[in-house]
Amino acid sequence: MRVKILALRILAELKHDRRTLALVLVAPIMMLTLIYFILNASLSESSIGVYNVPADRIDRLIQENARVLRFYQEGAAFDSLEKGEITALLQVEEGRSIIHLDGSNSQKAQRALQVLEASQQPSASPRPDMLPEVTYVYGGADMDSFDNFGSVLIGVLVFFFVFIVAGMSFLQERTTGTLEKLLSTPIRRWELVLGYVTGFGTLTIIQSLLITYFVLFVLDVMLAGSVVLVLVTTLLTAICALTLGMLLSAAASSQFQMLQFIPLVITPQIFFCGLFQLSPGWEIVGRFMPMYYSADALNRVMIKGEGLLAVLPDLLILSGFSAFFILANIRLLKRFRSI
Repeated sequence: MRVKILALRILAELKHDRRTLALVLVAPIMMLTLIYFILNASLSESSIGVYNVPADRIDRLIQENARVLRFYQEGAAFDSLEKGEITALLQVEEGRSIIHLDGSNSQKAQRALQVLEASQQPSASPRPDMLPEVTYVYGGADMDSFDNFGSVLIGVLVFFFVFIVAGMSFLQERTTGTLEKLLSTPIRRWELVLGYVTGFGTLTIIQSLLITYFVLFVLDVMLAGSVVLVLVTTLLTAICALTLGMLLSAAASSQFQMLQFIPLVITPQIFFCGLFQLSPGWEIVGRFMPMYYSADALNRVMIKGEGLLAVLPDLLILSGFSAFFILANIRLLKRFRSI
């Protein structure tokens, strides 16, 4: 009987907690639907550029489900490869295949190599000097899967943990009355927000240094660019997660409700940040999420070895997200000021 009474009380409480009901009943359906569309929209074909390639070889590439882009200028072909518009560039010189490969994603690179190999004219005993020559523009033949995802995972882990810690901490400040007491003093709202950002930001700096050091020097993930740019990107990612966590904590009344934002805020960003090869339509969705720019910048620095000018747009956009969240936090504090 006591078990029944307790169960009925819990059900009655849940009945009035619409957010928990939505998380339990609606959120899984939403996530499954999102995963279904994303995986079905993932590209299975390889994008291969061709320059000075016979027509019959191009036809065989198309038969192997490759998306073939023809180039009539060698410079334009290499520009497309460096920009990531194609995975491989095929040239044929005196009957020999010369393959230039973007190895920044080993799965895509291996798929392109398989397609190129299958499209070759069958030969019983190919001459050694006629074997395909493969050169890597980015990455290398010894690059493993974790090298691909390590750069993205740095941003994902930093964003996830900073978001949770910041949201929980700011929520505790509010629920324990500390925030209300501070707002009753002459302190300005922008000073309060910047104070919290600076305080929590000190911890994020330490976290960013620790994660970056562990990934690069303990796990030995590939680093082709500047470690300073990796640290700057990681720090901006942490600040963005920090300000977003503070902002969303205002919509939660308990730590459990704060955790409910994980499948709604964090998980979609993981899908769109670059871990999956998506169609152009789905890639546009990722442009509205901070983690996309963090992953893009880290991938450019760590895998492609690009410098500040290449990642500057990503860093500016991350800074813009943080500034927007800070302004929103300042404005939102009006509702908590009682006097």
